[in-house]
Parts: sequence; structure tokens; C-alpha cells
Amino acid sequence: MSAKSGLPPTEPPAYSKIVSLRVSPFTDLHGKRIILASQSPRRIELLLQMGLENVEVIPSCHPENLDQSHFTPFEYVLQTAQEKAIKVYSEEAGSENAPDLVIAADTIVLSGSIILEKPASAVEHLNMLRLLRGKEHKVFTGGIVLLDVFAYTQVAVIAPLVDAPVYPGYSLQTHLEETIVTFSSDLTDEFLRAYVESGEASSMAGGYGIQGRGALLVEKINGDYNNVVGLPLRATLRLIDNCLKEAREGLHQEAEETGLDSD
Repeated sequence: MSAKSGLPPTEPPAYSKIVSLRVSPFTDLHGKRIILASQSPRRIELLLQMGLENVEVIPSCHPENLDQSHFTPFEYVLQTAQEKAIKVYSEEAGSENAPDLVIAADTIVLSGSIILEKPASAVEHLNMLRLLRGKEHKVFTGGIVLLDVFAYTQVAVIAPLVDAPVYPGYSLQTHLEETIVTFSSDLTDEFLRAYVESGEASSMAGGYGIQGRGALLVEKINGDYNNVVGLPLRATLRLIDNCLKEAREGLHQEAEETGLDSD
């Protein structure tokens, strides 16, 4: 009940009912085919919160089996995310309804020099949380946005990129986001075991979900909260903007070279 009015508080609107902002890039992407190359329900919810409409979920079937010893943590998370985006884009680009935009991300938790991904068992899960107890750790998300310029503008603009799929007319932007998280030092084994048994975070990097009961483990954070959830929204918006900007610049250059530019 509201202390002032005596009326029950108004529930916030569901993200699926939130109207997109009437500004670029949302207006540019209206009616376009947008794919999230991830099965994470948290990422799709964040994209809906962001205001992107009609996002399709097509998880990448690319195995996440990169040899961590061959990469820095930053390279590892970006490479994994890029492989997800490229795999899904490559499979869908030849279809009649090619995707306009593919978004992919990968998140890892770094404790010291140890990369913590999804726990493989309840025992590993508990040991993971014990390792994080009372200490700082870092959460990294590698974000990838790939725009099919041909599908988006219906004009082929060649934009060769290293390690990108061999299709005409694409832009690929990458970003690495870092957030520092500190777990409480007074977490008991009993509490951690109860959290593991709840099953909330058995499929989450680092073994906890800050958007749920995992918040009870956290003393403080320094950085983007949504990055810990799974997708930094402001950074993702910037990647989309950069892709659209590159597409417009490429289209303008193509028009100049063919003598079709009206300016």
C-alpha cells in the first residue's frame, strides 16, 4: 500500500509492453529481423527492456570449447561471443529472410587468474562460491553486434573484416565490459549450500545470478550492473549505433562512386 494515498502501488509494465523510444537506432530497426545468438533468458529480457522489438532467439550450436590456455580472459570471452554471432549469421544469411542484425555475448567470471564459467556439478558450484566469498572478482562480457548491410539497406556494400564471415555487406562491432563484484565475507557454508541447492544459478557463469537471490551474496559492485546480469545495455546500444553508422557511411560512399549521390 502507498503510505500517502492508501492505494496499492502500480505495477511496472512488462518489458514486452514497453514502447521503443522514437529515436535512432530503434526507429532504424523497426520491422527489421533481429536475432539474439544466445539462449540466455536474461539477455532476451534485457533486450526487451532496452526496447528492441521482435527479437528472435536462435542459440548458436557452436561448441564453447576454446582452449583457455591459448587466450587471455579478454580474448577468450570476445572470441567465444564472436564465434556465436558468426555461426548463427552464417546459417541464416542465405535464407530468404536474412537477418538484419545479430547480437551475441559471452560472460565469464574471473577470480584472480581463474576463469569461472558455468559449474559442472553441485560440488564444483559450492567450491566456486567458496572461492568468491569475501573477495573481489571481475565479470567480463564480450559483446558482438553484426549488421547485414545488404539486408538492412538492400544495397551491397563490401566491408572486409578479419575473421568475419565471407558475405558481402556486413559490419561487425565488438566490446568488452568489465564489472568488479565483491562477495560478503560473512557467508556461511550453510548459506552457500542452500543457494546451490536452490538451482537458481547452476547454468550461470560464476555460479550466481545477481538479478535473483544471488544478490544476497553480493556486498557491492563497481561498474555496470547489467553486465553482471549478462549484457551491458549502454555498450550494446553503442555497438548497434556504430554498425548503423558504418552502414550509412558505406552506402553514401557507394552512391558517390556510382554517381547516385544527390548531395
